Amino acid sequence: MTHQVHIIGGGLAGSEAAWQLANRGVKVRLSEMRGGGDTTPAHQGDGLAELVCSNSFRSDDDTANAVGLLHYEMRQCNSLIMKAAEVAQVPAGSALAVDRDVFSENVEKALSEHPNVEIVRERIDALPNEGTTIVATGPLTAASLARSIGTATGADSLAFFDAIAPIVYRDSIDMDICWIQSRWNKRTEASNEEGDYINCPMTKEQYLAFWQGLMDGEKTEFKEWEADTPYFDGCMPIEVMASRGVETLRFGPMKPVGLDNPHDVTPEFPQGRWPYAVVQLRQDNKLGTLWNMVGFQTKLKHRAQVELFRTIPGLENAEFARLGGLHRNTFLNSPTLLDRQLRLKSAPHVRFAGQITGCEGYVESSAIGMLAGMMTATELAGHDWTPLPRTTALGALLSHITGDAEADSYQPMNVNFGLFPMPDDDSIKKKQRKAYYTERAKRDMAEWLGAARITEPA
Repeated sequence: MTHQVHIIGGGLAGSEAAWQLANRGVKVRLSEMRGGGDTTPAHQGDGLAELVCSNSFRSDDDTANAVGLLHYEMRQCNSLIMKAAEVAQVPAGSALAVDRDVFSENVEKALSEHPNVEIVRERIDALPNEGTTIVATGPLTAASLARSIGTATGADSLAFFDAIAPIVYRDSIDMDICWIQSRWNKRTEASNEEGDYINCPMTKEQYLAFWQGLMDGEKTEFKEWEADTPYFDGCMPIEVMASRGVETLRFGPMKPVGLDNPHDVTPEFPQGRWPYAVVQLRQDNKLGTLWNMVGFQTKLKHRAQVELFRTIPGLENAEFARLGGLHRNTFLNSPTLLDRQLRLKSAPHVRFAGQITGCEGYVESSAIGMLAGMMTATELAGHDWTPLPRTTALGALLSHITGDAEADSYQPMNVNFGLFPMPDDDSIKKKQRKAYYTERAKRDMAEWLGAARITEPA
């Protein structure tokens, strides 16, 4: 068999990429280290596309839910992962949950029986210097390959630890309480006219209650295989900082210096008074729809985060696109390193796919693997790739990974409506937007499928 494409990694993304290529007549060598004498600390077996955490692909509702919409779009593209999930489905209400073993068996059976796919149990220790390659090794990339990727991309461009701060939808922030101003009132030439940060003010009583909530809140523990991963200053959980003293946060991420609250104006303080402490949010995407809580990486459990963070003035009704967390991971600074077709800018014969690109979640990883396969097949056929509309779930996720996200604060992200362009029509109210996004995406996806040269051969 002559292999036109080498895929490294047989997880969700690698398996989906192989399927998309093989169905377009491309020969694939799929390298998976498990089963060849190697394993990872998290995997239990050797099956392709093994689910190591939850057995859920989350909501399957494609009428007003971003991940459900992503399911829909992947089905339109003949996704193997979606097909296998439907065969292995178990009752879970509106969620798509699966029997893990049945799911993995179906993925492996489909690929092992495909005449264009060769599955090889082997560990790849370095990026190939030539030949069309897709790297889909996920968050537990082998150390030797990770070193090779680090050498190719630069040491600062490959992370081994998620330090995730919560992200809030901009339109759920109460701007009658909050205001926009530069951090500690320091302006730069690149600053917006009003400032760069949304500021949530706290009184002394509110701050002390918040500090106590951090101390008392229920927290997650590291898994055994990541327990030896040390904290470093740039990803210190906020509750660890708080444990160093009740005033520590006021001299760190909640420092109020230079921030005059325009909602607290008096004759004595015509510019507004300093709050006792402040929570600042920084714009997280170019669309301005998502804002992250600066310095709030945390190990609080998700329910505890929602309850505590909604006590912050101005965030009482906050809706979260992502909650905070810390865990071991391996991912690229993709907005800097990858082009719009997931190719490594410094070595365009190599594409990256799946969680290593900085997407989060089973479905998102599979979707990026699917796109990597489709892009590669289109390139090998000598056709130009037709860019996906950013109004689709696939297009929004891809755009976030390859350029829309802020590179300096890039962290793994699930698909969510905050990644989608806002409606052009200002009359569309907030409660109508999810349905609007969904209808627009389905329409634009259908148009793209009709125009793009991605159809599988008969």
